[in-house]
Amino acid sequence: MKKLFYAALFFGGLFFVKPAEGQVNVSLNIGVQPSWGPVGYDYARYYYMPEFDMYYDVSNRYYTYYDGRTWVSHRTIPRRYRGRDFHRTYKVVINESRPWRNHRHYHDRYHGYSRNYSQVTIRDGGRHHHRADKRYRKMEKEHYKYHKKMDKRWKKGRHYDD
Repeated sequence: MKKLFYAALFFGGLFFVKPAEGQVNVSLNIGVQPSWGPVGYDYARYYYMPEFDMYYDVSNRYYTYYDGRTWVSHRTIPRRYRGRDFHRTYKVVINESRPWRNHRHYHDRYHGYSRNYSQVTIRDGGRHHHRADKRYRKMEKEHYKYHKKMDKRWKKGRHYDD
């Protein structure tokens, strides 16, 4: 009788067992990124826009900018930037929480890109930019030649420009 009771208890307990659930979290926010975001990133937490000195939170869709003496976050861009074309401005992808805490670092490092309009956006990612590609290849070739020449000079013992 005990065996029958334990068997019934065991099989009755099977009805209350919850199947195991694994947690798999793949963080891709490709569909969340705006069409004016830079192409080539499968994940972006923030965009820093040096031209506007402003951050954009990709997942929450907030703009964070310095207003007076504090950092302010809003869903709409400040009035002074409303007529600007976000497809043209340079964006830096930052995957750090609250990047404005290190604003001096990002400002100093990327301020030179504030007038760089060559970045391809998600909207234009499938299109070919032949003129920009040719210019880029030409500059890369010149850069390679320069460093090759400097390496030869270094090997010959001439560490200065003639």
